[in-house]
Amino acid sequence: MANNLPSIAAVDEAITSRRSIRAYLPTPVPRATVEEILAVASRAPSGTNTQPWRVHVLMGEARQKLSQRIRAVYDDPEARGQHTEEYAYYPTEWRAPYIDRRRKVGWDLYGLLGIGKADKARMHAQHGRNYDFFDAPVGLIFTIERVMQQGSWLDYGMFLQNVMIAARARGLDTCPQAAFTQFHRVIADELGLAAEEMVVCGMSLGHADPQAVENALVTEREPVAGFARFHGA
Repeated sequence: MANNLPSIAAVDEAITSRRSIRAYLPTPVPRATVEEILAVASRAPSGTNTQPWRVHVLMGEARQKLSQRIRAVYDDPEARGQHTEEYAYYPTEWRAPYIDRRRKVGWDLYGLLGIGKADKARMHAQHGRNYDFFDAPVGLIFTIERVMQQGSWLDYGMFLQNVMIAARARGLDTCPQAAFTQFHRVIADELGLAAEEMVVCGMSLGHADPQAVENALVTEREPVAGFARFHGA
């Protein structure tokens, strides 16, 4: 089949223009648009077509209520200490080059915001914006049944990527957020999750605020030669 150059350009643009946006305009996103995005994303592959994803879409008052409940715990040091993640997203032992990349993106973001290394209060406040979905009009909470194993989590990653790319194709932006996993008990209570549902992550969805300085952050990527080895070519 001959290359369809316009289609290639459109797909590549949707992928390469995706960034984690941390400030949104209040512009509403129609429910129908969210449904379209999720329908497209559901074409993600999954082992024997198990489709392990479940999505809780939060808009309006429902989004505000969850944010308020989490923020109340997050801003109380004693209460926050009673909440931990259900699964390890990050390694327990950091090493190069991963720790270097982690530090760089953190300090690049704080640098844009004018947050110094000793300014713990502003760091806390900035991290807390996760739980407001960075003011996006749509918040998404993704869950999976506990019976599902590692392969299904790999499938889930492809579904999440599809959500973000389908959003970009519609002129929308996103931010995937593992930060929500710490407060899975609050989320389960507020959303009435079944006991077998486990929180995978959250995600903000909306229109990026072009005036927000934090949205100027563009993270670096390793060149192909740095992570790929070609055998037999």
